[in-house]
Amino acid sequence: MADSSDSGFALFPLGLVALPHELVPLHIFEARYRVMIADCLEQGTEFGILWSADDGLHDVGCAMEIADVLEELEDGRMNIITRGTRPFTLLERSDALGYPSGTVQWLDDDDEDPDTALVADARDAYRELVRTATDRVLDEDDVADLDAYRMAATVEFGPRPKQALLELRNENDRLRMVATMFSEATARLQLIGRGESKARSNGKVRFG
Repeated sequence: MADSSDSGFALFPLGLVALPHELVPLHIFEARYRVMIADCLEQGTEFGILWSADDGLHDVGCAMEIADVLEELEDGRMNIITRGTRPFTLLERSDALGYPSGTVQWLDDDDEDPDTALVADARDAYRELVRTATDRVLDEDDVADLDAYRMAATVEFGPRPKQALLELRNENDRLRMVATMFSEATARLQLIGRGESKARSNGKVRFG
């Protein structure tokens, strides 16, 4: 399931969960993380976001590539856009680089092919959520290439369900989970009223 590992991988514990394909804006202000991002930019490497929750630091995270540097301030702070790439699990932590890092193992899915019916159910639920929240009507071509991660990456759920989704190593399990999440989100939006349900954040449909 996991076939390779990297040592000295830069880590960024945060109070959020990132998913593969998700765009995450970050404001980098702490000195050690300014160094970390500078190293990633210079070396063309990724870093990993781990969820620092009330119950501690979770071991499964998402690697991030720096998609764009929006702003570099005179005092060294930066505003950047990052994009999730692949899940990993943290094997060992280190502070040898002057910022959090560690040995990580990359996580692969099992070999089970996605079930056609589950794919269709998840995409239909996603289309209905987008229609309810934004009035945008997606046709089948708009969702034809979307897997569970790509759909979930555009919806602002809380960190706990996103962490559970990130830890699943089977696409069919993820499809079942996102279909349920999308349907529940649609029902909630319909309940609270359209006038209050169209909040957007960074291009995402917000729920919760």
